[in-house]
Amino acid sequence: MILRTAGLSKRYGSHAALDGVDLAVPEGSVYGLVGPNGAGKTTLLAILAGLRRPTAGAVDCPLPRRRVALLPDTPQFDPWLTGREVVALARELVGAEVPAARVDEVLHDAGLVDAADRRVGGYSRGMLQRLGIAATVIGEPGLLLLDEPASALDPAGRREVLDLILRLRVRSTTILSSHILADVQEVCDTVGILRSGRLLFQGSLDSLLVGRAIPAYRVRVREPVAAVLQRLRGEDWVTGVEAEPDGGLRVGVRSLPEAELQLPRVLAACDARLVSLEPLAADLESVFLELTS
Repeated sequence: MILRTAGLSKRYGSHAALDGVDLAVPEGSVYGLVGPNGAGKTTLLAILAGLRRPTAGAVDCPLPRRRVALLPDTPQFDPWLTGREVVALARELVGAEVPAARVDEVLHDAGLVDAADRRVGGYSRGMLQRLGIAATVIGEPGLLLLDEPASALDPAGRREVLDLILRLRVRSTTILSSHILADVQEVCDTVGILRSGRLLFQGSLDSLLVGRAIPAYRVRVREPVAAVLQRLRGEDWVTGVEAEPDGGLRVGVRSLPEAELQLPRVLAACDARLVSLEPLAADLESVFLELTS
């Protein structure tokens, strides 16, 4: 583990922003930190970066402080500076031992070579986010803390930032805070779920998804769809049925083995012709809602 916390707590008067968090971050991982607004994600990252002091508990990280870097959720730069000047300034702040050639290297990795000599006041939101990452990784941190790096971006900007995070994983362990669960599921291999300052789950993404969400099937049939829908809603082994825009049915079931036995009977009773039948894999959003609701 590259980082552990033990009983980490942070209180503001009577309010507990963090309450006994025991974090364990594997080296080389992309750790997704998810939770509803006010769960304590930003507070936790600030403590890990050394910007705030915990009320109780401890942080154990073998890396020197200069090898831990934090990107805030909305990085801001003086608009009259160029992208190259922003990264060069970050290099000076990190230390003279960082070679000057590293500036061009991180600008290339961030896809900003063509815009490097433009003033950042004309950068798009996605370009600013990628510039923030470039400035954050200039010192080759061993632990990279990213606070909502894609939260305010359009789909194209999000795609650029996610691709950059995937490229960075070969050099840094990353803790990624995000409320965009699809992004976490795409780039993270380990996940921690926070709610009201407490860690509800921590482990590999696979171990979280397997067996946690309510089992369901997606069923597509030819007419009479309405008759199938009505019949399924009357079955005691069905936990819920929803009609989907494409004409399919999402059928929540008590268990997948039971559904495999019962679904053919219902379809035959309705004289419905089956087009397709597939079990729905759990996704992070459905499991997250289970744990936090």
